[in-house]
Amino acid sequence: MKWKRFFLNPRILLLIIVLIGSIASLAARGLTFGLDISGGISITVRLEQPVDPDTMEQVRIALEQRLNALGVKDITIEPWGNQFVLVKVANVTEEEANQLLETIERQGVFYAEFEGVVFATGKDILSVGSVNYDPREGAWVVPFRLSREAAEKFAELAKGKAGYPVDMFLDPPVNSTIVVSKDIYNVMTSDTFTMAGDMTLPERIKKAFNIDIVVYENQSAENIAELAKGKRKVILMGVDRELYNQLKELGVNVELRTPSSNQDTADFIRSVLRLYGPYRVSAGLATGQPSTEVMISIGGSQTDVKARNDAQIVAVVLRSGSLPVKLSIERIDYVSPRLGEGFKRQVLVAGVAALLVVGLIVYLHYRRLRIALPVMFTSFSEVLIILGVAALIRWNLDLPSIAGIIAAIGTGVDQQIVITDELLGGEERKRIVKRSGVLKRMGRAFFIILASATTTIVAMSFLFKFFVGGLRGFAFTTILGVLIGILITRPAYGEMAKVLIGERR
Repeated sequence: MKWKRFFLNPRILLLIIVLIGSIASLAARGLTFGLDISGGISITVRLEQPVDPDTMEQVRIALEQRLNALGVKDITIEPWGNQFVLVKVANVTEEEANQLLETIERQGVFYAEFEGVVFATGKDILSVGSVNYDPREGAWVVPFRLSREAAEKFAELAKGKAGYPVDMFLDPPVNSTIVVSKDIYNVMTSDTFTMAGDMTLPERIKKAFNIDIVVYENQSAENIAELAKGKRKVILMGVDRELYNQLKELGVNVELRTPSSNQDTADFIRSVLRLYGPYRVSAGLATGQPSTEVMISIGGSQTDVKARNDAQIVAVVLRSGSLPVKLSIERIDYVSPRLGEGFKRQVLVAGVAALLVVGLIVYLHYRRLRIALPVMFTSFSEVLIILGVAALIRWNLDLPSIAGIIAAIGTGVDQQIVITDELLGGEERKRIVKRSGVLKRMGRAFFIILASATTTIVAMSFLFKFFVGGLRGFAFTTILGVLIGILITRPAYGEMAKVLIGERR
């Protein structure tokens, strides 16, 4: 057998290259599993009434802001139609899941604070205008209207204090103790948060919300628990996990917060405190004259996407005291991380068993190992390539996605049998087979395969386009498997079959 010519065949070479690429992709990026395999919670949120796309986007941003503040990672928020939103969070404990549910159901509480005095809450924000760019200011601006009472209170507080900081909070950790590292405390008391004011950030939030900031200097867990007596909870920032475990053992309601990747210390502080700002008081607002029509400016050019996004977030926060529509939780699906690990093992065992059974059935049907082995190898190659692509694009592999892979493999085995039968079809009629006859039967087999693949892809495309959730995963992996089959593995199998079956007869 001319193995060199076989391995240099373009179709075999393509299969080998793609397999190597898939293995490299899996090794470098690894697989990302969905909630039903890795564990997590899926929450279906129902809006009180159908909304337009702009309102749905406001709801999505508001939910994202609230949930990200909990310090939980891997949150995905997907609008579904015009009345539902899917919230998916992987790798959460039951306690974290309960926090998420409470946060979604609770209306956000907005506070505007100056020098430790809350001068406005959500009910004082009467209206919020559209985010727009003001070329005179050289900034993105968010205009809004304050109640008369809040405007008068702010005018009195801010008189003669231009350059002082104004803070906005959405659901701050009221009545809590926050234990921070020395580095974080230094940033909290820096000019970034103090500006031209007389009070540091820890002093302002102590006065406004009874939040104590404690610098961690290797105090014992008992000391921290004593300091936090009477507080709603303890939050640890930049402190090692050992203290968290010790406080847990003492029965303290404690949270451990760590910055996300690429998050600087100032943004980390803002995310924990649920702080937006601080914003500098302009000279025009420090005259002592109340103004109900005010605005917040975010400096940047008209093409500055970050500045525009920051302005949109400010607009959402200002509106968050009264979301555009009321939300309710329609459905909750929770899979514990331990159960998810069990699913992962079961999926692996089921996949290996399915491959072996397919090989056994093919062998029993043809009574030839030289047919069963290539079929198994081709099916295994398809699985490997699909997983490699999934790793490359960070596709979440959930149970429907894996079902799609199995469906694609099943279709692939059918098509390999079509190719095999076509090659074996002339065996009984002719003992002498010409190469042209082999190619003719191969062409007939691939015509059937392409027709079948086309109908599958068209059907799955509708599923992928118009459904949200697990069915999209099923459609995606099915389409991917079919495409890999007709473009890579099926032609390669045809070459193998010609060598092992066709040309030897």
